[in-house]
Amino acid sequence: MSLALHELPILGVCGASGSGKTTLIEHSIHHLRDKGLKVAVAKQCPKQLAIDRPGKDSERFFAAGADLLMMGAEGIFVRKQPVAGTEYSIELAALAVQYDVVLVEGYRHTLGPKVWLLAEGESTPPVDDQVVACLARGQDRPRAMAAILDDFLTRQWLRPTVLGCILIGGKSSRMGQPKHLLVKNGQTWLQRTAGLLAEVSHQVVVAGQGDMGDCSLPRILDAPDCQGPLAGLLAVMRWQPWATVLACACDLPDMTLAALSWLLEQRAPGVRALIPKVREHHEPLLALYDFRIRPALEAMAQRDIRRVSNLIGADGVRVLSPPSGLCGAWRNVNYPETV
Repeated sequence: MSLALHELPILGVCGASGSGKTTLIEHSIHHLRDKGLKVAVAKQCPKQLAIDRPGKDSERFFAAGADLLMMGAEGIFVRKQPVAGTEYSIELAALAVQYDVVLVEGYRHTLGPKVWLLAEGESTPPVDDQVVACLARGQDRPRAMAAILDDFLTRQWLRPTVLGCILIGGKSSRMGQPKHLLVKNGQTWLQRTAGLLAEVSHQVVVAGQGDMGDCSLPRILDAPDCQGPLAGLLAVMRWQPWATVLACACDLPDMTLAALSWLLEQRAPGVRALIPKVREHHEPLLALYDFRIRPALEAMAQRDIRRVSNLIGADGVRVLSPPSGLCGAWRNVNYPETV
């Protein structure tokens, strides 16, 4: 599964030279940053790039054939050598994983959805089915663009496939048997959880080791380079790298469809993960994970951090208490007498 450019929060701001692209993008950056969003700008240049002055050491290093990383008080600059066959769309998609929105300063042939800025003497945009809006020179462009962006981003953030993920594989030493195979009302907990997730997901999979009983769901084995629930969650996100993962532990016998629906309702631009807080406890094992949170999970795995709740505080991770009537869905069971 993959997402095309038109399915990602990537929007071109395009027009002829002198049409006002740079000014409008600058206004748009301020609007988006005021909303707490991480913004990247890609500039598509039909001519040769001119980045550094001839004779400067950084220019000499690059001219000699090296990639360049420069760090200073004002920021970090990375310049890479051109690679034959590199696709512009792939580079843009990679930015869309790191940032909440990518604006592209471009022209007529820029790929993906675009807002066209009419230049002086221009009355209509070029014929292009990817032009989503056209802004005249005399109108209040910043205000119009802000409305376009707010609507565009809300729609784009809801596009990814929702993947239901059931995490199994704990030792269940306190329960004395695999918790996901316990039976309630004629169904194993695994079967019941799968049925509820199927109501709100495009696909349901099981992540982890252990006997699945009569369950025929696809199984994704734990990632070998980490442990605990993170191993299952990360394995699923590597398998489907463009999905929104609705993760659920196997020991939540009171989980409800209303609780799952509430989690999905929290999707919004900039929300990369939603970790509920119930009775002063963070609950990362009935939570929502957008594909853009995967780099943070990969970094945790590299540092051997096993608790998924360590995500709290990372960019885009939202902690929210569910409505009181839904809190029972997060009750997890560890001992036979509490079933």
